Amino acid sequence: MTDAPRTLPRSPYWGVPVARAIPFIVTAFVITFSSNHSSQVGLFAYGVFAIVSGVIVGALSWRTIRERSVRVNFLIQGISSVVFGSLALAFNSGGLGFFLFCATMNSAICGFLELYAGLRNTKNPAARDWAVVGGLTVVFALVLIFFPTDPVFAVGMFGAYAAVIGLFLVIAGLSLRWGTHTTPVTRTGNPRSGKAS
Repeated sequence: MTDAPRTLPRSPYWGVPVARAIPFIVTAFVITFSSNHSSQVGLFAYGVFAIVSGVIVGALSWRTIRERSVRVNFLIQGISSVVFGSLALAFNSGGLGFFLFCATMNSAICGFLELYAGLRNTKNPAARDWAVVGGLTVVFALVLIFFPTDPVFAVGMFGAYAAVIGLFLVIAGLSLRWGTHTTPVTRTGNPRSGKAS
């Protein structure tokens, strides 16, 4: 027989998306309230954002995710972000083309990896959040590739992307923190039997 479901804490991973949200939200505020949307400002903002975000993703995911393949996935994302963030800072005067190169390449790599992690590990409570963030990151990369752009549009799109992902990650982390899932508790036993007299 099956008793009432037992409520369990949903995930110890909740702090990672909240921590990941910080560089997204800070970057969104900086770009939103900056009157200068030049490619040089974009490269500087993207460089700092990518390095900080990469360190958070790589380090915290490695410590909190149990599945080795998923940990390696997020470690690669972290390394990619640090590499492209460092390039953005090192060649800060590279212009719009270099900003697009760094942003699209890193977004494509991290987006597809995170989308894959979400679709591949459906039993993980954070899988849906990974799939959404990965999908939106891929869309951001595609927008930068295929839409006619100038520095104002490109940097503005980066700010909008950062705002959307930052807000989503906060909600996702708090949902993992306060959310619960239920598992049925099954108890087996022999039913009482008696003979009719």
